[in-house]
Amino acid sequence: MGTLKTFFKDTIIYGLATVLPRLMNFILVPLHVDKLATSNYSDNTTFYIYAAFFNVLLTYGMETAFFRFFNLNKEKEKEKVFSTVLISLTGSTLIFFVLVFLFNEQLASFVNLNITYFNLLIGVLALDALVVAPFAYLRATGRPIKFTAIKLSNIAIYVILNFFFLWAIPYFNIEFPGYNADDLVQYIFIANLAASISTLLLLSPYFFKSKFEFSTAIFKQLLNYGWPIMIAGLAYVINENFDKWLLPVMEGKDINGAYSGCYKIAVFMTIFIQAFRLGAEPFFFSHAKELNAKETYARIMKYFVILGSLMFVFTVAFLNIFKQLIVPNESYWKAIDIVPIVLLANLCLGIYFNLAIWYKLTDKTRFGMYISIIGAIITIALNYWWIPKIGFMASAYTTLIAYGSMMLISYQMGKKHYPVPYDLTRILSYMLFAILISGISYYRFNDNYYVSTILVLVFLGIIYLLEQKEIKQILKRK
Repeated sequence: MGTLKTFFKDTIIYGLATVLPRLMNFILVPLHVDKLATSNYSDNTTFYIYAAFFNVLLTYGMETAFFRFFNLNKEKEKEKVFSTVLISLTGSTLIFFVLVFLFNEQLASFVNLNITYFNLLIGVLALDALVVAPFAYLRATGRPIKFTAIKLSNIAIYVILNFFFLWAIPYFNIEFPGYNADDLVQYIFIANLAASISTLLLLSPYFFKSKFEFSTAIFKQLLNYGWPIMIAGLAYVINENFDKWLLPVMEGKDINGAYSGCYKIAVFMTIFIQAFRLGAEPFFFSHAKELNAKETYARIMKYFVILGSLMFVFTVAFLNIFKQLIVPNESYWKAIDIVPIVLLANLCLGIYFNLAIWYKLTDKTRFGMYISIIGAIITIALNYWWIPKIGFMASAYTTLIAYGSMMLISYQMGKKHYPVPYDLTRILSYMLFAILISGISYYRFNDNYYVSTILVLVFLGIIYLLEQKEIKQILKRK
């Protein structure tokens, strides 16, 4: 249980670095949907789709590869691994920035982005890629507090500047040179650029922390391990964002803006998943040699499903409250029915990330690439086929099918290559109970908060009855 406590402690601290920024971002969603028409919100979404895609390209799997080889090497070799990753990412990022900036007009036209937006995009991309190695070093060396502090400073600057540009300037009639009230979207991107600059400055000491020693041998190992993760990452971006890229083409920017706005409500699940990944990935690698490692992984999976299912039930049960808090503009509510589907899809995705430990620990990352590509093919094919028939709901169902398929495929392959004794009976029971209770709450008692509260309490009671013995052991102080 001591190992599990360590995992939960690290996950909670890293979770703060994820949850608090996302919660602060929640403050921005009502601001954005209030100030931006659905079509403008669609432009904002498109910007961050490209940002996600190029972020994966620019890091080419080096972050996960760093964790793998940092933990494998002896103490004196760890700095060499860090230095190699730092030099490779810095060099490739600078080359990317120069080349893209030289052809920025042609590339902006190709991706159908305003040239101003595109220039801001490449600035944000370059700055964010430069800090990947220092952030990974903080996580690998067990410095979650510093990691969290820097992450929070980044989002604080971003949020404050968003409010300044989108609310304070027009509300108080502040004179600001060159301010364009007809193009508020650009100020969201400017705020992002300023936050990224501040993060780079805070992490700049880590660029001089170790000797500038580039090991070709280590780099080849990192690249061989990391490139399948990059392909898997690109496929993940497609799975996560292809719908929001295709909808404005097939259904119009208005529909895409509404869909993207309501999709934000499902961020509760994505916050939980990202917090889990931040704490879990270094933990899984560092404890891989423990005798009871597989049993620990199985236990972590069970509690991940419990917490994820509870979050699913709670969000769906009180969805009407959340939509008014997060997406107060009623013109966005036409897409609210996607939320339960997307929440469940993201729960499946979180389980897939948990299962992915089998190919990461066995150095078979190419299988992660194959699985993600299958998911991307499903996403592309079903969206093209289904959207003309049932509209934006097709994208939500497609996301669920894609992530569910990836989850099942990974589980079956993991049984062969790295069998972990997952408690399938409990896991499936919690998921089925969650789906049943959420369905009753949303489709039968949507506006009845008394019934919704009772249903949430019923689910909590089920969890306690089944897990009370182990919960008491975890909480018990030695």
